[in-house]
Amino acid sequence: MTLSKDQFIRDFKDTLHEEQLIKVSDATPTELFAALAKVIRKYYTPLWLERNRSLTANKEKIAYYFSIEFLPGRMLETNLLNLGILDVVKEGFAELGVDFENVKNAEHDMALGNGGLGRLASAFMDSLATTGYPGFGNGLRYRYGLFKQKIIDGYQVELPDDWFGSLGNVWEIRKDHDAVDVRLFGDVYLEQNQEGNLVPTYQNSQVLRAVPYDVPQIGFQNDVVNNLRLWDVEIPEDQESLYPSLESRRAIQDITAILYPDDSTLEGKQLRLIQEYFMTSAGLQTIIKHYLKQGTPLEDIYKKVSVHINDTHPAVAPAEFMRLLVDDYG
Repeated sequence: MTLSKDQFIRDFKDTLHEEQLIKVSDATPTELFAALAKVIRKYYTPLWLERNRSLTANKEKIAYYFSIEFLPGRMLETNLLNLGILDVVKEGFAELGVDFENVKNAEHDMALGNGGLGRLASAFMDSLATTGYPGFGNGLRYRYGLFKQKIIDGYQVELPDDWFGSLGNVWEIRKDHDAVDVRLFGDVYLEQNQEGNLVPTYQNSQVLRAVPYDVPQIGFQNDVVNNLRLWDVEIPEDQESLYPSLESRRAIQDITAILYPDDSTLEGKQLRLIQEYFMTSAGLQTIIKHYLKQGTPLEDIYKKVSVHINDTHPAVAPAEFMRLLVDDYG
């Protein structure tokens, strides 16, 4: 994108004044970072909207990358570099007397991954955007991620990594219109309908709401913005009476609380499986819904959709895809 230093300075100062009611000279690095992130979102949003419009209009085939981890690191400098405005922003900050490094360091790493697996997933997403391929990520929106390490008296101490801090995730956009329900447990019965077909009836299921938060994946100076979709869990309004205590509500929140919960117990193993199924079912449901908006027969979905599962965590995907196609779409 094309941006002058003077235009950036105007945009940044206006945003800082509107959001923080403060002058540049009085702002903390965190306040400056929040304002800068807001300006960057203003710059890439038109590109993101156009990308989504063109993919739908051209009915392009999309690769969906399912991973229990994504480890993108700090995104501020990467987004500026990929938009082609890093030098302009640094020059503008120098004129304003702002230390860019201090502002950059105010961003918390997204604690959405552990190591190699998450880094691989994010590098893959970055490559897809930079080479221009339509590739969307699908994962979980962990509240605390794995853990924050401290060494005390020569021993590792593991603490929750509250990476959201006071700002939350400045890059994400909540998409309520794409929220879906995910059923757990219960019983399934087959009944014959008027056409003579067997259809499933679900009883005594636990119904959870999967709410997506989208994070842009910006290609290197090519105006391409792909999507990383992270799922969070909520209790549906009509189900709230089933969770009268704080403990029962926390049990639901635990599904997206932390990466790799302890699975040495039966409860831990169950939580791991719920995480994997919750993420996979929610993602596949929205893939089918997005595909059907194109007006193309569901029988041809393989021509426009490719699902890649990173490691074994989303291994329920083939079975869940078949269940959705057979049970929900006949």
